[in-house]
Amino acid sequence: MVDKKRVVAEDHSSRFVRLLLTYRLYVLGLASLFVFALVAFAIYRLTAEVRYEEVLAALSATSWSAIALAVLFTGLSFLALIFYDANALDHIGRRIPLPTVAVTAFMAYAVGNTVGFGPLSGGAIRFRAYSRLGLAPGEIARVIAFVTLAFGLGLLSVSALAALAVAPRVASILGVNALWLRVIALLILAALVGVFYLGRNGHVISLKGFQLRLPDSRTASRQFLVSAFDIAAAASVLYVLLPDTHVGWQTFLAVYAVAIGFGVLSHVPAGLGVFEAVIIAGLSNAISIDQLLGSLVLYRLVYYVLPLLFATVLLLVTEMRQLALKPGIAEAAQLAGKLAPTLIATLSLVLGTMLIFSSVVPTPNSDLDFLSSYLPLPIVEGAHFLSSLLGLLLIVAARGLGQRLDGAWWVALAGASVAFAFAFLKAIAVFEAGLLVLFIIALLANARAFHRHSSLLRQALGPSWLAAIAVIIVTATLILLFVYRDTDYAHELWWQFEFSEEAPRGLRALLGLAIASSALALFSLLRPAHFRTEGPTPEELVQAATITMGQDFADANLVRMGDKRLLFSPSEKSYIMYGIHGRSWIALADPIGLQEEFAELVWQFVGAARAGGGRAAFYQISPALLSACADVGLRAFKLGELAIIDLVQFEMKGSRFANLRQSYNRGQRDGLSFTVAPPDEVAVILPDLQAVSDGWLDHHNTKEKTFSLGAFDGAYVMAQPVAVVWLDNRIVAFATLMVTDTKAEATVDLMRFAPQAPKGTMDFLFASILEYLRTEGYRQFNLGMAPLSGMAQREAAPVWDRVGGALFEHGERFYNFKGLRAFKSKFHPRWEPRYLAVSNATGAALALMDVTFLIGGGVKGVISK
Repeated sequence: MVDKKRVVAEDHSSRFVRLLLTYRLYVLGLASLFVFALVAFAIYRLTAEVRYEEVLAALSATSWSAIALAVLFTGLSFLALIFYDANALDHIGRRIPLPTVAVTAFMAYAVGNTVGFGPLSGGAIRFRAYSRLGLAPGEIARVIAFVTLAFGLGLLSVSALAALAVAPRVASILGVNALWLRVIALLILAALVGVFYLGRNGHVISLKGFQLRLPDSRTASRQFLVSAFDIAAAASVLYVLLPDTHVGWQTFLAVYAVAIGFGVLSHVPAGLGVFEAVIIAGLSNAISIDQLLGSLVLYRLVYYVLPLLFATVLLLVTEMRQLALKPGIAEAAQLAGKLAPTLIATLSLVLGTMLIFSSVVPTPNSDLDFLSSYLPLPIVEGAHFLSSLLGLLLIVAARGLGQRLDGAWWVALAGASVAFAFAFLKAIAVFEAGLLVLFIIALLANARAFHRHSSLLRQALGPSWLAAIAVIIVTATLILLFVYRDTDYAHELWWQFEFSEEAPRGLRALLGLAIASSALALFSLLRPAHFRTEGPTPEELVQAATITMGQDFADANLVRMGDKRLLFSPSEKSYIMYGIHGRSWIALADPIGLQEEFAELVWQFVGAARAGGGRAAFYQISPALLSACADVGLRAFKLGELAIIDLVQFEMKGSRFANLRQSYNRGQRDGLSFTVAPPDEVAVILPDLQAVSDGWLDHHNTKEKTFSLGAFDGAYVMAQPVAVVWLDNRIVAFATLMVTDTKAEATVDLMRFAPQAPKGTMDFLFASILEYLRTEGYRQFNLGMAPLSGMAQREAAPVWDRVGGALFEHGERFYNFKGLRAFKSKFHPRWEPRYLAVSNATGAALALMDVTFLIGGGVKGVISK
C-alpha cells in the first residue's frame, strides 16, 4: 500500500515538473510583469511631488553640448562592446575579420539592449551571424558565455572598486553602513582576484568530471580593461546629462552599476523601470526628481534608441552595391543584410511603443492651436486614438517581420504610412514622422528579405511577446497617471471632446489599447490548434519516395515506413518528415530534396508547429542546416557524431582492415555465402526473413522501433534491396539496404540474425555489404550515429556538451556509448557532428523525451544497453 502511494505521488510529481517545464515561459513572463508592476508603483510613489511640466522644463534645460557628449560616450561604449566579441573569439581560437565581428556585435547590442528577449536578443543574433561564418554551435555558445560572464564580472569589479573608493558617499546615498559597504566590496574584489589568479596561464579547473578552462592572464586583464571602459563610458552617458550636482563621478558610477545589475536580474526588457527606480532611489537625495526623470528619458533615447537608428542607417548604406564591393567590407555588408529582418523588427517594436506613449502625453498647446485653425475636432480625436492602435499593430507586426513574413511587411508598411500621416493630424510631431520615414525606407530597401508567404493572423503571440506588450501597456498607464496626476477622475472625462481636453483623449487611447491588447492575448492563448496534420496519404508516400531516390541522403528511405507525417515545399520537390508527440513536433534529419528550398522548409515547419500549438525541433541534423535553424530562432545542441566510410578508398587488402578481412575469410570457411536480393525478388524470401527477424526480437527480448529506425513491415522491406547471408541454403542473417539512384551514399536499416547463426556472422555480413557497395559504385557508406561522441572532456565547453561528455565517459552502466564508438572506429570512418535544434536547453530535454516515445522504446529502452 505504501509503495502504491509512493508511485502515485512520484507520478503526480513528475507530471507537475513536466507541466512547469512546458509552461515555464508563461510563468517567467508573469513573474517579470509582476516585478515590473511593483517597480512602476514604486516609481509613481517616488515621483509624487513631481509634475510633468517640471520634467519638460528639465529636458529643455539640457544643453546641446551635454547631448553631444552623451552621444560621444555612447559611441565609446559600443566600441568597447565590439571587443567583447573580439576577445571571446580570440579565447576560443577563432579568427574572423574585424569588420564582420564589429557588425555582428554592434547589431547584437543595438537590438539586445533595446529589446532583449526571444529572437530579438543578442544571443539569438550571434547564433544567426556566427553560424553563417562557420562556427559550430558549441563555439557560439562559448562566445555567448564569455561575453555574458565578462560583462557580469566587469560590472561586479567596477561596482566594488567604485564603492570602495567613495564608500562614505555611496553609503549616505543608499542609506547603509559605510563599513559594511567596504567589507562587501573587499570580499567581491578578493573573490575576483582569486578567479583571476586561478585563470593564470589558462588554468583548467576540474570538478566532478567537468573541466573549465579559465581565460589566461593576458585575456582576463585585457577583458577587464574593456569591461571597465565600457561600463565607465555607459555611466558617463547619463552622468553628462544630469544637471550640475555635487555627486562625484565615482559615486555615481557605483550607483549606476547597481542599477544596471538590478535591471539585468529583473528580466524586464531593457531593464525598463527597474533601472530608473534604482537611480531615482539612489540619487533623489542629491538631485531633484524632475531633473532626474528628464535626464533618464534622454539617456534612454541616446544610449538605446540612437544606436538602433544608427544600425538601421548602416543597413541602408550597406545596400549600396559600390560600398559592398570594396575589399574587407563585402562580407560584413552581406552579414548585415542577413540580419536586416531582425533589425527592422526591433525598430518596428520601438516605433510601436513610441506611438503608444505619445498617445497618452499631451500635445503642445501651440500645436493644438494650429490644428484647431485648420482641422475639425473629430479628425484630431480620431488620429490620436487610431495612432495608439497603430502602435500596437506595429508591435504585432514586429514578430512577423522577424520571421520574414511578406504579410507582416505589408502590414508594417501600411501601418507606418498611416501613422506618418496621423503624426501631422494629431500633432505636428516632426521627430515622430522622421523616424517613421526612416522605418518605411528600411522596409522598402529590404523588401526582398521578407519573402515568406504566410498570414499574419495565423501567427499567435508567445509568452515573451505578450509579456512585452503588457509591460508597454503598464508603462503607458504609469505615464498617463503621472502626466495627469492633478486631474480629478470623473466618469464625465470619457465623454469630454475638446481641443484643450488632453486627459480624456489619453484615457480613451489607453482604454482602446487595453481592449485591443486583451483581445490579442485571448486570441493567442485560447485559440485552437488549427494546423494538426494527419499521416501521409498513399499518393504523398509515392511522391516522397520519388524525391528520395533523386537525392543523396540514404536515410531518407525511412519515409517508406509511413509512420511519419510529411510537409512538402510549395514546389512539392522537397519535404520534411516528422513526428508529433505531446507538444513536440520533431523533424527527422535534414529536409529531403532541393537544397535551395531547405531554408524555406525550415520556416514552414516551425510556423506549422507554432500554428498547431507545438514546439519545433530538428533531430539529427547536419551542420549544413544550422544557419537555417538559427534564422528561425532555434539553438543547436550536439547529439553525437555520424560515421562515414569512404567507399572509393575502401579496400579490405592491407593492414587497416586486417581484422575485417579475417572475419570475412572465417565466414567463408564456415560456409557462409552472401547475396543481394533486389526489391522485386524480396517477396520470395520474405517469410524466411520474417522468421529470422522474429527470432532476433525474441532472442534480444525487444520489440520493433519506429520513427528514426525501421521496423519489419512487409511492404517496407520489399521496397528496398536486402543483403542476405546463407548457410546450408538457409538464411541466417540479413540487412535491408537504403540506397538512392545517385549512388552518393548507402546505409543499412534492419540488421538481424538468427540465434543459431555462427559467431562472426554479422562481421561477415558487414564486410560483404561494404565490398558489394564499392563494386556497385557507391561513394560512401553511412554507419550511423555514435550518441554523445565528440563531446567528452572539452575545455570550456557548454553545459550540454559537458554533461554529454561525462555520460560518454562514465555512463557505460546505462548505454554502451564508448563500445558503439569503438565498433564504428574500426572501420576508420570520417566523423561528422549531428545536432538537435530547439528553442532552448529545456526544450531540448523535453524534445528528447518525446523522441524516446516516438521511437517506441520508452525511457527504459533508451538508457538500457
